[in-house]
Amino acid sequence: MSKTLVIGANGQIGRRFCQQAAAQGTSVRAMLRDTSQQAFFDELGVESVIGDLAGDMRAAFAGCDAVLFTAGSGASTGLDRTLMIDLNGAMRAVDEAREAGIRRFVMVSTLHVDPLAGPEKLQPYLVAKRAADAYLMASELDWTVLRPGRLTDEPGSGRVALSQAAAASGEISRDDVASVALAVLGHPAPAREYVLLAGDTPIAEAVDAG
Repeated sequence: MSKTLVIGANGQIGRRFCQQAAAQGTSVRAMLRDTSQQAFFDELGVESVIGDLAGDMRAAFAGCDAVLFTAGSGASTGLDRTLMIDLNGAMRAVDEAREAGIRRFVMVSTLHVDPLAGPEKLQPYLVAKRAADAYLMASELDWTVLRPGRLTDEPGSGRVALSQAAAASGEISRDDVASVALAVLGHPAPAREYVLLAGDTPIAEAVDAG
């Protein structure tokens, strides 16, 4: 059975993804920073492993067939953490996947990655995400980059608008982002980046349409 390593599993999208995967019987491994985070995943019946994007994480990749990267340093962290997590951590994850022989890599990024178009306090984050996305897309991995709009905590509708329209804008629930990531990981889609917004198309249909 294939297994997906979830990097950023304890984040808001990561937790939702693991919940949905567990409910569907999909095999995942949650990468966590410390043992205090494990109880939630133990209750789900989801395997967890300790790994650090700013440190040692090599063992987390062993035995996995795919990677979902949905980690982020957070808006309240400084430039040092942004560089270590959103840039260097993401690039290292691509390298570790390659070293482990993992081909499939799905990156949850951000809708707009033009640093000059964002507010000043977000510019380092946008620079990091843009560079990390480019690093993944230049690799030989079977990659998908998801670019969700403004994230909400509304219950997932199971319906989205999935496109490659870079100028699009809007919002989407974290539930639906997790559902799209799960669907994309199970789909042999070509290397592609998708803008992901709330919409009217059922997720499975949207992913099949590519």
